Amino acid sequence: MSNYENTEGFKIIQNWMMEKDNSPFKFQIDTWQKFGSGYSGMVVAPTGFGKTFSVFLALISDFLTNPEKFKKGLKMIWITPLRSLSKDIAKAMQEAIDEIGLDWTVGVRNGDTDPKVRQQQVKSMPEILVVTPESLHLLFGQKNNERFFNNMHCVAVDEWHELLGSKRGVMVELGISQLVHYVPKIKIWGITATIGNLEEALEVLIPYDIKKTKITAKEQKKIDILSVFPDEVELLPWAGHLGQKLADKVVPIILESKSTIVFTNTRSQSEMWYQLLLNAFPDFAGQIAIHHSSIDAHLRIWIEENLSSGKLKAVVSTSSLDLGIDFKPVDTVIQIGSAKGVARFLQRAGRSGHSPFETSKIFCVPTHSLELIEVAALKEAVKQKVIEPREPQVLCFDVLVQFLMTLAVGDGFFPDEVYERIKKVYTFQEIRDEEWKAIIDFLTIGGSALKSYEEYHKVVVMEDGLHKVTSRKIAMLHRMNMGAIVSDAMLKVKFISGGYIGMVEEYFISRLKKEEKFILAGRVLEVAMIKDMTVFVRASKGKAQAPSYLGGRLPLSSNLGHFLREKLSGALNPKASDKELKFLHPLLANQEKRSHIPKDDEFLVELIKNREGYHLFMYPFEGRLVHEVMAALIAYRISKLAPISFSMAMNDYGFELFSDKEIPLTEENLDKILTRDNLMTDVISSINAAEMARRKFRDIAVISGMVVQNFPGQQRSNKSLQSSAGLIFKVLEDHDPNHFLVRQAYTEVFNMQLQEQRVVEAFKRIEKSKIILKFANTFTPLSFPIKVDSLRQTLSSEGLDARIQKLIQQAKKGR
Repeated sequence: MSNYENTEGFKIIQNWMMEKDNSPFKFQIDTWQKFGSGYSGMVVAPTGFGKTFSVFLALISDFLTNPEKFKKGLKMIWITPLRSLSKDIAKAMQEAIDEIGLDWTVGVRNGDTDPKVRQQQVKSMPEILVVTPESLHLLFGQKNNERFFNNMHCVAVDEWHELLGSKRGVMVELGISQLVHYVPKIKIWGITATIGNLEEALEVLIPYDIKKTKITAKEQKKIDILSVFPDEVELLPWAGHLGQKLADKVVPIILESKSTIVFTNTRSQSEMWYQLLLNAFPDFAGQIAIHHSSIDAHLRIWIEENLSSGKLKAVVSTSSLDLGIDFKPVDTVIQIGSAKGVARFLQRAGRSGHSPFETSKIFCVPTHSLELIEVAALKEAVKQKVIEPREPQVLCFDVLVQFLMTLAVGDGFFPDEVYERIKKVYTFQEIRDEEWKAIIDFLTIGGSALKSYEEYHKVVVMEDGLHKVTSRKIAMLHRMNMGAIVSDAMLKVKFISGGYIGMVEEYFISRLKKEEKFILAGRVLEVAMIKDMTVFVRASKGKAQAPSYLGGRLPLSSNLGHFLREKLSGALNPKASDKELKFLHPLLANQEKRSHIPKDDEFLVELIKNREGYHLFMYPFEGRLVHEVMAALIAYRISKLAPISFSMAMNDYGFELFSDKEIPLTEENLDKILTRDNLMTDVISSINAAEMARRKFRDIAVISGMVVQNFPGQQRSNKSLQSSAGLIFKVLEDHDPNHFLVRQAYTEVFNMQLQEQRVVEAFKRIEKSKIILKFANTFTPLSFPIKVDSLRQTLSSEGLDARIQKLIQQAKKGR
């Protein structure tokens, strides 16, 4: 028995757990012990094993053993990525505290918190405060804010894997640096699910030279991955038509389970599946619900409570239920379409069988037959425990500018002192002195390009060198616009007769005319009028479109792409044991007969000539985002051989270039087209990088406060934001092209939109592969879904169905 197990704190917690017929896991005891010995660290454990209690009870145990070390006031800040999680985490903590017999309170502070409660907290802080990254920064923006934090012992970051790699994660890093400044001995703990770069994740969270450790649970979650097969495998697959047929197979799964979450990848897909399930089994009315972030918050809370209590049979959801509370009754998860990544898939699977040692059960429902290969690939990745890394962001100057403004709005800051702290933060370890100077200039006089505009002279330099905001108006606007999520302007949706339904993105509504119908929260609505950022609607019936949202399609991860290529490579091997591959055998045999199934060391190119014109298909299996860049690049390189214009289409498996002219591509010049030489130079020539950077700059301008999105009582429209940001971008490009925020816009375009790293890796792989060029006169099983996706952009649904049937008939003739 270790010394720790003799402590007062451990004995009290162990007794409390025994009363509840529980006993602590080894990783929990290890965390409590390390915490008591002064360590910071990160806990890695699967969903449902009590990760929260590993860190939260460490503080309780330390207090019960050494009460003399603690002073009155706030002892722990608990940072969580989602507001919806805060309430449940706080409730679970408060129950434990009450049962253990401490007179502590757990408070919640975020955008949903009642202003009266917030005022009360400022007067007297609770012992534990559950916050979002934004609400922590808002506290730093208060006068004399150090007093809130002086007696703290720990800051804990929940679901760190979700925040890492995003600008909100950078907000957390900066928030921790400020807490370390106030309380140098503070302990920093993170809680994460398994990701591919755990050592780096620990380093980003705790870049300081202090005692730190990583504690990994030995316990593993058992996962049952089951495919839902259609009745027959089609000759040519395409996305979107299997839903109706498979809804009939999903109904019995829901009926046989206590409670089910049906995950979709987009909000429009969740609206569609909600309708499909109701049509397939009308008795579900009142027993199933739909949950996504555009629905009214009261309705979302009602759904979560009824899912927790087991009153709802199923909830159709987007990633809004990926994280969070333990929905105990949920024993089944259904994933519609591919989850596109191993980490996301495991996260979703873990929502079922939430108690330790219960098996998580997840059914995979393909949206077209080929997605069954992805299920086989996922199973392999899960078996080999290969999970994607979360790449941390670097040099996010927009978030840094916002943070410095927050300090200036609070008690002010001295630049030299803050600079020393910022250089220790992982994201800013590479910052250069001249960049820091430019940032301070920007805050005080707007920098060289904007110095003649008074509104950019935000921070005043006092006699003693303190940098401070003295204008109440500037301070108020800053507080109203804090945060690192810039969404498209959202419009409220209300009934003309009164009653709030939810939110919808401006760009979707701007395409709808009066009396056109759309679906939101499972209801068919008709647009009556749009006034002051509100859409007034009437209830309606009949066919309607579901809002599609910007960024609605998730790209395939490179990990999954690797396993996908591997599975496809051995697909026709008689020894292949995967049920999915056996089911798809007729379709894959058809691909091999008409063209080829690429092996792991091969790269397939198809040239198809038919009545419409000439089609070039390539299959890198790198995901839609990478294919978008590759398609533009290949089109540019071919057009250098001969003047030719293309239309493009792509999915996660490959891309198409279509032209009415013959495509001058032969086995002789293919190597030249696919070379790695001058790769990024050609990419820049093939896309309009300046236009992409200008669009990206909108978000940077909003986060850095150059452009103000929210004013008292109103939110600016997307069009207005884009034009303001566009004007500033032009001024900076003309007068200060090396401006740190302009450079950031280009860097983000390269890293995020152009996926520079992945494009380079893909071309490296293609260069080593044997290139297989095949000719055909009808579409192949691999090319068909890409073609259908491109037709969907231009045809109505009736026209599309007729066209698909025609293409299938042609393919049957060309067998």
